[in-house]
Amino acid sequence: MSEPSRSHVARPSVLSLNINSKSALYAAYMPFLANGGIFVPTPKKHSLGDEVFMLLQLMDDPTKHPVAAKVVWITPDGAQGAKTQGVGLQFSADESGKALRNRIETILAGLMSSSRPTHTL
Repeated sequence: MSEPSRSHVARPSVLSLNINSKSALYAAYMPFLANGGIFVPTPKKHSLGDEVFMLLQLMDDPTKHPVAAKVVWITPDGAQGAKTQGVGLQFSADESGKALRNRIETILAGLMSSSRPTHTL
């Protein structure tokens, strides 16, 4: 008997981000995405649609919030306007994604309508 061939499935990459201030969170958060999302500075190469697993630590909270996400934005090295190289990740629609979006929006209450520039827009 021959062993069934396994199709190669790439494991999602893991990105870790520690945000230590409200202004940094505001600059990284992507509220215009369904389910919310966050910009992660990284020199790693990603493609649109890549699945990633993220551990996000917010300010003084020692908890690393785990969430599955998808690459929906890429800022390449040397981008116009001296934008930071990295990827925008859209949170999954599951409970962990919803909980993280709610946590971020609670922290940013009052800043969401600010016109200050962010990493993406």
